[in-house]
Amino acid sequence: MRELEGKVAVVTGAGRGIGAAIALELGRAGARVVVNYRSDAAAAEAVASALPDALLVKADVATTEGCTALAAAAVAWGGLDVLVNNAGITRDNLAVRMTDAQFDEVLAGNAGGTFRMCRAALQHMMRARAGAIVNLASVVGLRGNAGQANYAASKAGIIAMTRVFAIEMARRNIRVNAVAPGYVATDMTAGLSAELLGKAEEAIPMRRLGTPAEIAAVVRFLAGPGAGYLTGQVIAVDGGLTA
Repeated sequence: MRELEGKVAVVTGAGRGIGAAIALELGRAGARVVVNYRSDAAAAEAVASALPDALLVKADVATTEGCTALAAAAVAWGGLDVLVNNAGITRDNLAVRMTDAQFDEVLAGNAGGTFRMCRAALQHMMRARAGAIVNLASVVGLRGNAGQANYAASKAGIIAMTRVFAIEMARRNIRVNAVAPGYVATDMTAGLSAELLGKAEEAIPMRRLGTPAEIAAVVRFLAGPGAGYLTGQVIAVDGGLTA
């Protein structure tokens, strides 16, 4: 089923990990995919080359200028029907040792970037009176995690913004939802020690990490017509961690 045939989907931070998996999954659903990246051009080009119809756009979505440019590039290419806000950063540290810069950078990049990208995309979606936005939150925004006061605050903010945008945009036929991944096998978790990975898996009822493809499948559903009456929701894809 190619339920997104002909739709233009923007995926931020699409060069690797979950973002790359989402871009490829939306491509399989028939979407024309705008592959956004900030610095790793080679990785983003590899993702774009694996898609049947892709546009590569370098833009820093932590800035207003980057978000505006990315939305404009998508519209000029054919439209902006789906937005997936995946780009994000971490600057982990215990709260008592966390610097102002570490806290501010993560809040600005994750929550601020999601807000600015939604705002830029909605300028077009409101005129079209149609669209779907999927924001990548995290279970950390639902339950907290030691060493991630900044990241947890940014993801909790994304969850709150998702609900606000959903309420404001519902009458314009624009749906806004969020996916909250748990522990997922990516480059980030690959850097953890065997001991920490073991503890993480032990805490998950399904006793394993998720995969980027499993997150991408839920994003595809939320972006498509099968989720036509779903807005303002946060779906935890976490193997039962938050259950």
